[in-house]
Amino acid sequence: MLATPDGRVVATTDFLLEGQHFRRDWSSARDVGHKAAARSLADVAAMGAVPSALLVALAAPGDLPVSWARDLAAGLAAECARVPGASVIGGDTARAASVLLAVTGLGDLAGRAPVLRSGAAPGDVVAVAGPLGHAAAGLALLRAGLTGGPLVTAQLRPAPPYDAGPEAAALGATAMIDISDGLLADLGHIADASGVLIDLFSAALTPADPLLAAARAVAAPRRNVPLGRTERGSTPQPAITAQPAMTALGWVLSGGEDHSLAATFPPGVRLPSRWTVIGTVRPAQGKPGHSKPGRGKPGRGKPGRGRPGPGVVVDSRPWAHAPGWDHFA
Repeated sequence: MLATPDGRVVATTDFLLEGQHFRRDWSSARDVGHKAAARSLADVAAMGAVPSALLVALAAPGDLPVSWARDLAAGLAAECARVPGASVIGGDTARAASVLLAVTGLGDLAGRAPVLRSGAAPGDVVAVAGPLGHAAAGLALLRAGLTGGPLVTAQLRPAPPYDAGPEAAALGATAMIDISDGLLADLGHIADASGVLIDLFSAALTPADPLLAAARAVAAPRRNVPLGRTERGSTPQPAITAQPAMTALGWVLSGGEDHSLAATFPPGVRLPSRWTVIGTVRPAQGKPGHSKPGRGKPGRGKPGRGRPGPGVVVDSRPWAHAPGWDHFA
């Protein structure tokens, strides 16, 4: 039983599948626990709520070592400990051919209105809290056989800024989302739900030196190797080429899995230093008579997951490559 002082509970659920979201030869059980918790805790924070509890359903092979399951539980608990008061409060177990986790996250709005995807308006600024492209770079390094370092850690154990969600809500954020499928893809959900165009500034998204170094390291031994998520088949990103800057920019724009928070704010809002302005919201183009959904309307579903359509551009131009991960592409 979970106390709800606010009278409202935000809820989200997410899968973590062996062979798609993680590999046991790359990730320790603790890594998997951290990652499973982070995915749902970040979704709660992206609604402006304080994460309060997780429900975890685990299916696993019958020969899975008990020590692995215990370490998984320890990773879940350790990630919850990054949010004061949050914990795993229940769940279920079953047998399956591979490890599968289904995690439900719950959160408390503490009297605030939820921040939906449908509230962005022309004139708002777009800002992000947390890194972009780090997890994607870490995955590319792992696939190239290069282990260790902070970028690989970002892939195995993302560390979202959970408290930035309620902070953004208190600052008047009009829409918010966590970056799980890719910056372009996830901002596309806001653009679609809000009926607006989001224009990103490439100058604000220039890859930092660690990403450029990772792109060079991955490209050196293996040219033109498609970059995708963990054993997920088709690639959502440009192939590794001899142009490290372009590869690194692709990680920033479409890499996903950092679970950083992206939000829109009314113009003139003074943002804390951890929020970096990366774009602006403009009226939707080519949709005469289109009406924007009203603020406060439900808008957290993920139609067209991974496909931003015409709603997100970079320097007023469409991005030429895939915008992010799409399970069903």
